[in-house]
Amino acid sequence: MVGLPAHAQEAPAAAPAPGERAPGEQEKATTLSEIVVTAQKREETLQNVPIALTALPEQLLQDTGVKDIKDLQILVPGLTVTSTQNEAITTARIRGIGTVGDNAGLESSVGVVIDGVYRPRNSVGFGDLGELERIEVLKGPQGTIFGKNTSAGVINVITRRPYYGTGVEGEVTVGDYNALGLAGAFNTTLGERSAMRVYAVKRERDGFMDVHTGGGPRQETEDGDQNFHSLRGQLLFEPTDTLDILFAADYTSREETCCAAATIVRGGTAAIINALSPDEGVAPVADPFARDAWSNRSTEQDVKDKGVQAEVNWDTPWFSGATLTSITANREWDAINGLDFDFTSADLLYRNPDPNESLTAFDTFSQEFRLTGSTDSIDWMFGAFYSDEDLARNDSYRIGAAYEPYLSTLVGARVLGALAQQLAPLGITVDLSNPAIFLSQVSGQPFGTNFTGLGALDRHRQNSKSLAFFTNNTWHATDALDLTLGLRYTREDKEVDSTFSNPNGSIGCGSVLANPAARVGGALAQRIPNFAALPPAIQAQLIGAVAPQIAGFMCLPWANALHNGRATHQEREEKEWSGTVKAAYRWNETVMTYFSAARGYKAGGFNLDRVQSADGLSTSGAGVRPVNDTSFPGEFVDSYELGAKTTWADGNLLLNATLFHQTYSDFQLNSFLGTSFVVRSIPEVISQGVDTEVLWKSGIDGLSFQGGLTYADTKYGDERPTVEFLDTPAANPGSLYKLPGSQASFAPKWSGSGAVTYEWDFGSSLVGRFNLGAKYMSDFNTGSDLDVEKEQDAYTVVNARIGFGRKDKRWMVEAWAQNLTDAEYMQVAFDAPLQAPGTSLPGDPLNSYNAFLGAPRTYGLTLRVQY
Repeated sequence: MVGLPAHAQEAPAAAPAPGERAPGEQEKATTLSEIVVTAQKREETLQNVPIALTALPEQLLQDTGVKDIKDLQILVPGLTVTSTQNEAITTARIRGIGTVGDNAGLESSVGVVIDGVYRPRNSVGFGDLGELERIEVLKGPQGTIFGKNTSAGVINVITRRPYYGTGVEGEVTVGDYNALGLAGAFNTTLGERSAMRVYAVKRERDGFMDVHTGGGPRQETEDGDQNFHSLRGQLLFEPTDTLDILFAADYTSREETCCAAATIVRGGTAAIINALSPDEGVAPVADPFARDAWSNRSTEQDVKDKGVQAEVNWDTPWFSGATLTSITANREWDAINGLDFDFTSADLLYRNPDPNESLTAFDTFSQEFRLTGSTDSIDWMFGAFYSDEDLARNDSYRIGAAYEPYLSTLVGARVLGALAQQLAPLGITVDLSNPAIFLSQVSGQPFGTNFTGLGALDRHRQNSKSLAFFTNNTWHATDALDLTLGLRYTREDKEVDSTFSNPNGSIGCGSVLANPAARVGGALAQRIPNFAALPPAIQAQLIGAVAPQIAGFMCLPWANALHNGRATHQEREEKEWSGTVKAAYRWNETVMTYFSAARGYKAGGFNLDRVQSADGLSTSGAGVRPVNDTSFPGEFVDSYELGAKTTWADGNLLLNATLFHQTYSDFQLNSFLGTSFVVRSIPEVISQGVDTEVLWKSGIDGLSFQGGLTYADTKYGDERPTVEFLDTPAANPGSLYKLPGSQASFAPKWSGSGAVTYEWDFGSSLVGRFNLGAKYMSDFNTGSDLDVEKEQDAYTVVNARIGFGRKDKRWMVEAWAQNLTDAEYMQVAFDAPLQAPGTSLPGDPLNSYNAFLGAPRTYGLTLRVQY
């Protein structure tokens, strides 16, 4: 395995002569010790960079089937990437640290940077990455170098640039699930000092899940398919020997269905749901890897991603050897997603794939300037970064015809059953017949008129402006000792305007809230003979016990009349310093050790969701009072690393290791509490352990290995900051009482990856290549609340590829398999909405749990051609 220098790429078969290579292009590294990266925004060899870093070249990415950041997991220990309700909700985590992506108000702990342009969320950077030159995964906070602040790491993607010469490349892929992929690129010289490159791709594939649609109206009987196309164009100009300008524009459209969930625990609510659906409303038993889902509503997704950018590099006359870099970009991304909230084929809750009801959109302008130079003793860099981001979110909940019968039966039976047990010792009976009309008796409305229709329709419009000044400088104190200082000042200004409406009026909730005691008392009088004859104190006690439960169920966020007509405006400003100090010492030509200390930061923001609590404060327990202040503070990390980079076997064996200790404060946890997503600031999260890496170009011609092992002990602190963390799960449904002192979610202690490649000759003109890549993850919990049902056992994913073709790469045929052993694993497990009512106690017989699954085994053939 060999890497490519910055800006360099491997030209196709009809390659230009060496003097015609793209500006700045160099010969490929001949030994591993010559791998060049740009982790510090300058070209340096991998073994000289005092950062825990995984560098992945084009050929290895191609051999292991990496097309997006989720595929990247197999090559990077300590990296986890998951998707949930749709593919536009994707989260990357490094060393167990990341930001749940289901709420667009939270920025990402792990940043994604593509060709120097920061993508505002992991989801915005998720998609086919196209032609890759290399990917660098930097672990730990990197805010002093890469555009926006990141507290856990950066995935730095570098795509292929134009070169001087004319060439055509093509790729055809066929596979199971009716997969078909077509991709092609055209490169040509436009003159002595300009070149262009165009790349296009189209991919289709059937879905991995079979869907039971019940009575519809959903028509699609599969879910998790693939259907997208992408186009990218680049123009390179070199008007002088000291100036190069690269213009790029791209457009991607994804029109797919995703993501239905499978049942992993089937609770007692199934009988009620099945009775309300034309066929079985939910899985009769939990068999998730049968890959059957139940959904009567559409999960269509329509994602559009487009942008333009210009990168200018000018060797200025102002400072000897200094380069001024400017990267200007404007990007637009929007996603429209249908959703069956209840993940059943009963018509309970859903969202239409309509931009007025289900839109998340980013419009981002960014500008970065860097002045980089060096003297005999100092490598220096000064820069500025500015971004102006508009975020729009249209959020809605539609309430189906089966919602009231389901909720009434469930709540009525539970409340009346509990009352009957409580009153039996007193000789008082309770009418348990037809519990489904109990909520109607409480509200005073005819059965079936309390909820149906468009329950919630909300608008959030957020603007975020970020301005930062940064510097990163290395002083070569001696021939062996380097000292690095990085510093960044950031100002973040955010404001959001939110409007809330309940178009269906939320009649039932409004009726109860108008006079809960009278409403509940009247309903109890119909259920308890001689209720009026009971002592007033007993009546008040019964009403006081039942009224909050009934109000809570009738006034869930999407049906809460108190939200109707609300309009809020929120603002926040943050001014923060972050930075790093590093010392690197080269003991000899083969051993370098380093120590680094860093202060990382990620901006706070606003929860763009309906939030309600007992008293209107976001830190309080469950209730029906709307929360106006949904802000949360910035996330900070103090990070310390002690690393060693060693080179052996004449530069063909690299052994690297890093000890790390990271303490996060105000960690932003976005948790699904069964009815909505709530952001909690965790006072402390500690991640500590060791990263190791090995790169080996063996003495056997054509045989190479890349791999690594990460041990990360990532835990929540012991402090219990709010009522949601108290040891009272029965009193706080969906509470986070298990977190303090526990292993963090999505944080396997052990994570290992490895890829072995063997290339050999066939006669004088043919070559064969074999690659086997694998990723191991020890057990971890996939739920923010750490419920035992959400535990994922240890598993290993294996990818394989074998091919043969011409040495000059005119053509190559490859057979491949992703997840070769068909490993079965969950991406994310969660409480089945509305099916874990009234308690978070483990083992409750009513509780059901769902999961978004990892992809099954896929296989196929790929033909590549180059001319």
